[in-house]
Amino acid sequence: MPQRAIACTVLRGGTSKGLYFLDRDLPGEPGKRDAVLLAAMGSPDPRQIDGMGGADSLTSKVAIVGRSSRADADIDYLFLQVSVAEARVDGSQNCGNILAGVVPFAIESGLVAAGDPTTTLRVHMVNTGSIAAITVRTPGGEVAYGGEARIDGVPGTAAPVLIDFLDVAGSSCGALLPTGRVVDMIEGVAVTLIDNGMPVVLMRAADLGVSGREPPEELEANQALVARVEAIRLIAGPMMNLGDVAKRSVPKMCLLSPPSAGGTVGTRNFIPHKVHKAIGVLGAVSVATACLLPGSTAQGIAALPRPDGGGEVLLDIEHPTGSFAVSMLVRTGPGGLQIGRSALLRTARKLMSGEVFVPAALYAEG
Repeated sequence: MPQRAIACTVLRGGTSKGLYFLDRDLPGEPGKRDAVLLAAMGSPDPRQIDGMGGADSLTSKVAIVGRSSRADADIDYLFLQVSVAEARVDGSQNCGNILAGVVPFAIESGLVAAGDPTTTLRVHMVNTGSIAAITVRTPGGEVAYGGEARIDGVPGTAAPVLIDFLDVAGSSCGALLPTGRVVDMIEGVAVTLIDNGMPVVLMRAADLGVSGREPPEELEANQALVARVEAIRLIAGPMMNLGDVAKRSVPKMCLLSPPSAGGTVGTRNFIPHKVHKAIGVLGAVSVATACLLPGSTAQGIAALPRPDGGGEVLLDIEHPTGSFAVSMLVRTGPGGLQIGRSALLRTARKLMSGEVFVPAALYAEG
């Protein structure tokens, strides 16, 4: 079978890993593009043995990068989640971890020129229309991957990637609180439905009969819990203006518990059918935001620095393999709590650059 080579770079971005492509190197028609990406990853197959995927949703991700279509941004970034065991590609959400590798990739691909000693680019996140300002180290105009920054879930240290999310509230659901309420009741469970860059349903773990400190594998093996969480998710989707979410990867489902390691709050995150070994970047931002909302499901659980009068607030979101610090600029006024921006630290590392091969027939006309 004839094959076609496509230029591709593999990077670890945050606690995820993915294939990064320039938009010009992939088919423009979404159906053909998705078929190419499924073949590149080796999906559908639980092992992804015939492709580049790592048999895990956190390593079956794609970034498509190009020059920006917007005057207020430097580059466009489209994130696609490639299902491992299904022939499905989902573009309904952002990924803040894969986002960490976008600027290094854009520089090394020749899409943009680097500065010295750092480079800051405004990235248009195509999935939701939001903007992130990302700063990476580029001494002498070259991307630096080595450094002293450390993030939980990744061994060793690396150069810091500073991500400043600019006004991402309601980017998927149309509002920070899509129902207009801080708490709703679904299937007898109190939930906070929130979208500050990622649609998330927050529930108290105790309300579902668990502590919220169990290992991910134990939660996934609890079939009654998994079924109940999914039932709540399917109802929450339309309430969050997401429509039928049965075949979508949003909203994420977050179980909240009191912090156990000196942080702000403990979390276990269904993403949505597997339990995350850590927590997604934008998921952490939405959780942190809910912690600051008076009356949310996090109240009485989270150990909070109170943002009286507004200002910079640092929240440490605990997850199964450590914690995730989110810095938020909070303003309070007649309209209630307003999030000016959300900033955080990630790292990235280039793992491989070359070509990935897919069946040439996928590019055939017709």
